[in-house]
Amino acid sequence: MILPSKFQDETEKSDKPSPPLDVSVAFPQATPASVFPPSVSDYYRFDDLLSPEEKTLRMKVREFMEKEVAPIMAEYWEKAEFPFQILPKLADLGIAGFNTEGYGSPGLSITTSAIANAEIARVDASCSTFLLVHSVGMLTIASCGSEEQKQKYLPSLAQLKTIACWALTEPEYGSDASAVNTTARKVEGGWIIDGQKRWIGNSTFADVLVIFARNTTTNQINGYIVKKNSPGLKATKIANKIGVRIVQNGDILLKNVFVPDEDRLPGLNSFLDTNKVLAVSRVMVAWQPIGISMGVYDMCLRYLKERKQFGAPLAAFQLNQQKLSLMLGNIQAMTLVGWRLCKLYDKGKMTPGHASLGKSWITLRARETVALGRELLGGNGILADFHVAKAFCDMEPIYTYEGTYDINSLVTGREITGFASFKAPGMSKQSRL
Repeated sequence: MILPSKFQDETEKSDKPSPPLDVSVAFPQATPASVFPPSVSDYYRFDDLLSPEEKTLRMKVREFMEKEVAPIMAEYWEKAEFPFQILPKLADLGIAGFNTEGYGSPGLSITTSAIANAEIARVDASCSTFLLVHSVGMLTIASCGSEEQKQKYLPSLAQLKTIACWALTEPEYGSDASAVNTTARKVEGGWIIDGQKRWIGNSTFADVLVIFARNTTTNQINGYIVKKNSPGLKATKIANKIGVRIVQNGDILLKNVFVPDEDRLPGLNSFLDTNKVLAVSRVMVAWQPIGISMGVYDMCLRYLKERKQFGAPLAAFQLNQQKLSLMLGNIQAMTLVGWRLCKLYDKGKMTPGHASLGKSWITLRARETVALGRELLGGNGILADFHVAKAFCDMEPIYTYEGTYDINSLVTGREITGFASFKAPGMSKQSRL
């Protein structure tokens, strides 16, 4: 059907909608998260437990996140793109690598590292995931690499001039992480790696990829440093995520990728060696939900004081106060569990069960906390402009990665009972075929 010219003109105009109003104009009653609220969640004065150096670093990281990241985080989260322009100032904080020691790395304590990571997650979970993945890559090289590898890779990684990723998870094996299918076959002068990895953060732009593969001779899991643009290596972005959208998670395909002998990590010879790195990672991931919950509480308290309904601020209503109190209580308990986890690690007394219980329980409480925040903001609770919707979505992948809630519960269950229950009863190899 051919429309009259008058209607054609109107149709063409309707195809070009006006840009949305700035949220401060569209909803002037509450301040958006681009101006991040002050930190008000430390109800039990956790800061009193920190050293002057830890307090100074905490405020330094907080200021950076509020000033440099908060104004742009909703835009980049919506676009699912990474803001590379923040890297120089992020590098200036001197925390890349967290507790990695030497070769330009900060060598922070696990407690200081956790506090810094929580402060990043308070404003944006994606940024904390980016830095955590990068830092785990650094820690693996520092703890399992040769002296030559440390000198070659760590200084640049510590300055964020090059970026690392850490590739363990595969399409067929997530929770069953030790069942790696990617293979490394010995050839003259090096190794040939074939396989596939999935959900690998930073992988689409990483310069250094720490790849875990099964040695075809020993059948043990080994570690390899694969450089960006190696022939046979392909990393593509996973699209359509609902959480940590700024993080560039990728699928990695390795087809006949040659890795020279000097890039095999000599100290990574079994899954037990991998677990040493995972122990640190699990502690750090446990602090991400603490930071996320802090940011959600901070935003909710300010919002409820500013937003008026029925002639009074929302903060004046009993149901809202009850929810705020529950959120605040969760944060105090989560923080103290996370704190104790760090101290057990420092003393060499942290067990896999400790780490797993910390990660699983903290993420469970954080999931409840952000859900309450989502309720408190009503309709604005589904907008990234007011932070809570974004944090609500970001909490979901964190609830799952570094061991799902269920798997981490079973790790603790195995430790306290002496019985492993990871495989379904009566499931023989034949019955699974």
